[in-house]
Amino acid sequence: MDPDPTPTPPATASQDRVLTVPQGTFVLRVHPERPRLQVRAWDAADEYVLDHVHLAVPDAARVLVVGDRAGAVTVPLAAAGATVTAVGDSVLAQEALRLNLAANGVTAPVQQLPSTTDALEGPVDLVVVKVPRSLAMLEDQLRRIRPALGPDTVVLGAGMTRHIHTSTLDVFAAVLGPTTTSLARRKARLIHCVPDPDLDPGPSPFPTRYELQDGATVVSHADVFSQGRVDAGTRLLLDNLPDTSAMTNAVDLGCGDGVVGLRLAQANPGLQLVFLDESHMAIGSARATMAANLPGREDTYLLGDGMDPVADASVDLVVVNPPFHDDHAMGDAIAWHMFTGARRALRPGGTLLVVGNRHLAYHAKLARLFGGSRTVASDARFVVLSARRKAPRR
Repeated sequence: MDPDPTPTPPATASQDRVLTVPQGTFVLRVHPERPRLQVRAWDAADEYVLDHVHLAVPDAARVLVVGDRAGAVTVPLAAAGATVTAVGDSVLAQEALRLNLAANGVTAPVQQLPSTTDALEGPVDLVVVKVPRSLAMLEDQLRRIRPALGPDTVVLGAGMTRHIHTSTLDVFAAVLGPTTTSLARRKARLIHCVPDPDLDPGPSPFPTRYELQDGATVVSHADVFSQGRVDAGTRLLLDNLPDTSAMTNAVDLGCGDGVVGLRLAQANPGLQLVFLDESHMAIGSARATMAANLPGREDTYLLGDGMDPVADASVDLVVVNPPFHDDHAMGDAIAWHMFTGARRALRPGGTLLVVGNRHLAYHAKLARLFGGSRTVASDARFVVLSARRKAPRR
């Protein structure tokens, strides 16, 4: 979806886009906006942490914000005069931040860095970590920010109560130092952590590596789906990849750790591959997986929303295991966007190969787009479907 180039002024904005906090009133949107998912750009944890920071931290602080979904924390702090560095894994969230800064007239420079960065400069006055669902991702984030902490740095975690457990606090304590949690407010909590400069958390376990049955090595950064193993759906997909001997190129869409692209390249070394994902950690994992097994290949690695970066009618094969959630919202909007993008990017006669849970009924969506699909394989939980883009009628 193309971003809306015209910011919506607060006076006419839908109320579910208007965030009012001590730092001001802001219009915030996710990017891309998917009407069928109904995802808001902030949650109660964002409001809680902004209220707390307004009372506890000077406006002109040097701030590090980690995992901000659409700038809900970064935009108000930058507007209030803070010098903000925002670290995130999703290129779509980074684009949302850029658009929301512009839409709210925030001209203060905000440095954006990928989640894979090891170049965080400090010391900073404040760190705000939006707590991810994955403990592995949380640990990796905390290890990466540790060098930027000083003796007086205030470290805050923010998240909804359903995502903050004893194990969450244990990770903060093990990596950074003594940790406590606030009372709940509107089902949100803050985590207070006091950095201990003498604490040695040991070496980072990330990225992890695992071996396939033939000895191939797969590299997984912390935020990659099914981190450190092949999930059951992908396993079924790998067992049923098509013959690519007559193909020129293929796209591993939503590539994750790159295991699908690796198997395609091993079967056909001449196949030109595109690895595509919205996650910096996924692209980093795919690069590392290919380098570990097939060094010297010149494949293409792209960050983007579905097939948006790929030209029309330019590829022979798209292989995808679509996610069916966006953050905490469930739905088929992401899969639909992937399928429509694949149809556009496939050459006439090109193939889309999809794996998904049986209950998601992807065959119905493929029928609408491609005129039908073929069941390649299935088990009790998953089904692999193949759809072909038809050549235009003469």
